[in-house]
Amino acid sequence: MAGAALAVTGASRAFGGVYAVRDVDLHVAPGELRAVIGPNGAGKSTLFALIGGQLAPDAGSVELDGVRIDRLAAHRRSRLGVAVVFQAARIFHGLTALENVMVGAHSATRAGFVAGALRLPAHHRAEREIQARALECLALTGLADWACRPAEDLPLGQQRALQLARALCGEPRLLLLDEPASGLRAGEREHLAELLASLRRSGLTMLLVEHDVAFVMRLADQITVLDLGRVIAAGPPAEVRANPEVIAAYLGASA
Repeated sequence: MAGAALAVTGASRAFGGVYAVRDVDLHVAPGELRAVIGPNGAGKSTLFALIGGQLAPDAGSVELDGVRIDRLAAHRRSRLGVAVVFQAARIFHGLTALENVMVGAHSATRAGFVAGALRLPAHHRAEREIQARALECLALTGLADWACRPAEDLPLGQQRALQLARALCGEPRLLLLDEPASGLRAGEREHLAELLASLRRSGLTMLLVEHDVAFVMRLADQITVLDLGRVIAAGPPAEVRANPEVIAAYLGASA
């Protein structure tokens, strides 16, 4: 995978006059896994939404490979290679697990509307290619045996994995993950860690927002720490772990 560079510069977003994110700079190199951590209310979810396209910044910019995307709708960012895996499982009811994953490739298909409407050979070829890729993504995320089952029948952990498989089916250049380990059992968490490490080795650029600090320290190349909407630390895991401001933000100044 050819990962894209992400640059967030001076990003700010306020709600009712109160800043959730203020003057945040964040840069992710191609092929890097950068994690964003911070205590509750630090602004992690707002920053995630500014990058994914669910919110627009009041100030600052978001760039993908040097191209500004902060005013683009989420579906247009998807066409540029930005894929999002949300914390809450989002699936299409009434579709099988395989069909759910195939939806992820809609923006990457080369067959146009006319080919689809007329059921031309190009459309059938594209469908076969997407189905093959979707099956690979299901296998990659441990869901091969669930392919023909209704997506709503999958347990929560498998529904989370299904979202990830759908995102990967679109062959993203930037993968945004919002607390993917939350609520997973130990075995599921271990499989997820191995999969993310494999994706990093393949060259995919990833931004991981996560509460589980141990999970982050194990995987991330670089970590950005937010507190009260501002960046208080950034750097490699060992450096961030020892930062007094980070310790105070999580444990309190007295600790």
